[in-house]
Amino acid sequence: MVSGKTPCEVEFVCRRANDDGLAFDAAPAGGSLMVRVGLFADEPILVRGVESILAGHPGLQLAVVSQSVDSLAGDLKVANLDVALLDLVPELTLGVLSELKKSLPSCHLILWVRSISVELAYQTLELNVRGILRKTLPAEAMIKCLLKVSEGEIWVDKPLTAGYFQSQRVSLTRRESQLVTLRAQGLKNKEIGAALGISEGTVKVYLTRLFQKVGVKDRFELALFGLKNLVLGEAVGAVAHSGTRNTPSEIEGVRSLLLNR
Repeated sequence: MVSGKTPCEVEFVCRRANDDGLAFDAAPAGGSLMVRVGLFADEPILVRGVESILAGHPGLQLAVVSQSVDSLAGDLKVANLDVALLDLVPELTLGVLSELKKSLPSCHLILWVRSISVELAYQTLELNVRGILRKTLPAEAMIKCLLKVSEGEIWVDKPLTAGYFQSQRVSLTRRESQLVTLRAQGLKNKEIGAALGISEGTVKVYLTRLFQKVGVKDRFELALFGLKNLVLGEAVGAVAHSGTRNTPSEIEGVRSLLLNR
């Protein structure tokens, strides 16, 4: 079971369940009658499909479409949005989502996914993403999700919710978070030490304690859990092979791990 209370558990209470998804009570958003929607998708056929769906609803307006992660924040910021529907592509990392939420504090973010792990769903909700919408659902479900999220509710489907409540949450210190991030990138102890400005021996001590805290046997199992919690698509793998190194202050990770064993 999940240990402790997370922000999601404290703030939201299950309101109802149906075949489309789960909605959770939250403070009303207080938006206008016409909900302004932004869309991020790099496939023209997806854009045309969403345009067609929203054009048939009097309460939803597709205000802007962005097709590049690099210009995403700027594209959405100028549109004064209520909700943004984001296609889950490998470039849309947790870091991008975090920065996007900072630049658009009043816009509710929804991830549009074909599939997503329980761990990643949890991490995105921790970043204040307000909805996770399956691409396999009918158009009516998309409209319902956009409207509910614009009203201040959270939209998550039943399998993800069930998996979340059956999982264990482990809080991490900032250093532990950095270690998990770097291990997930495939770095060895010596490389981790160089990245964090500490000795290889100190890295070993930290990792030994972290193994016990998380309940894993070795660094490979730790990396596996890190990948499940950190990666959207293949983003971390790409960083691992890019040859770039961040300074310790730039190496950020998750505040906790969700362990769905």
